[in-house]
Amino acid sequence: MPGRMLPTLTQAEVESHKTEKSCYVTLGTNVYDITDFLDSHPGGPELILEYAGKDVTHILKDEDSHTHSESAYEILDESLVAFLVNEKIAPNGDVQRKINDSQINDEVTPLIHPRTGMSCEEDLSRETDISNDYKQHKFLDLNRPLLMQVWNGGFSKEFYLDQVHRPRHYKGGASAPLFGNFLEPLSLTPWWVVPMVWLPAIAYGSYLAFQGFDNPALFAVSWLLGIGVWSLVEYVLHRFLFHLDYYLPDNRAAITLHFLLHGVHHYLPMDRYRLVMPPTLFVVLATPFWKLAHTLFYWNWHLATAIYCGGIFGYVCYDLTHYFLHHQNLPLWYKDLKKYHLAHHFLDYELGFGVTSRFWDQVFGTELVTVVKAK
Repeated sequence: MPGRMLPTLTQAEVESHKTEKSCYVTLGTNVYDITDFLDSHPGGPELILEYAGKDVTHILKDEDSHTHSESAYEILDESLVAFLVNEKIAPNGDVQRKINDSQINDEVTPLIHPRTGMSCEEDLSRETDISNDYKQHKFLDLNRPLLMQVWNGGFSKEFYLDQVHRPRHYKGGASAPLFGNFLEPLSLTPWWVVPMVWLPAIAYGSYLAFQGFDNPALFAVSWLLGIGVWSLVEYVLHRFLFHLDYYLPDNRAAITLHFLLHGVHHYLPMDRYRLVMPPTLFVVLATPFWKLAHTLFYWNWHLATAIYCGGIFGYVCYDLTHYFLHHQNLPLWYKDLKKYHLAHHFLDYELGFGVTSRFWDQVFGTELVTVVKAK
């Protein structure tokens, strides 16, 4: 149902709608309000009210009763109002929710995040049932070019943000089509392109900057300062540009730009060819920082260049770290960082903006605590 975000209801909440004035039924995890259809039902409203507040999967397919046609399912699709969740009371009294969805889980898991339907990082790699996903959520068809679907979808900002932050995984781990034309290769960047393009440029820039330093130690400090500055820039860009989110203008131009810049990564977080930044995009983002560095340190070109080169090296470390957090088995000291970042994808995209470190999250109060709780 494009244009708005659908809520989640518990079984108890669904069962409270079992009268002629408010009649809900479920089909799997979908909740339908069929109150307006009661009087139109060929068998009379009594037959529907018998199943009010219950799941109708069996009766729709019951040959002894009446096998329902496709039109019956079409009527249900138009009446979709919510998704079904189960609730479990934790020892500390918090309400914890789980979603019964065979598309996401082979079996019902104890604790599942109510929005994403995921319980752990491994769920990010569970292949999405493409046709079922599109039929259920009415968002994007992963078999067709995505960008024009976003542009032409007429989605509200609220609906778009809810859907784009429910991770999907394209079949076989390949890349879903983004442009679907000659621009498609420009959107795909293997991880090794980043060091191949930028490390030689960093080395040459550092060589030029070093010529202006009488003290090698001062050059090293300036270069390391650049890495430190990058760590803050990384946090700021991720939080305030890539996750502009609720400050995003509610129009298709802004939504499409958001999807192109970072939304597609949250929609398909395990796409290995859209994990690192294409060099053309990084040039656009890096150019203002070149000018800023040389404006702030206008009296010393070599100092500004040394700091800038250190910052670009920090970016290279960030992009490679980002890729490896998604796709590599990491040493023990990196595993916690991997869990932290992937939880940003499947648990809470409004927290956990640090990728190479959680330091700035701790400083600015956006640290992600990986416990699933629904109030």
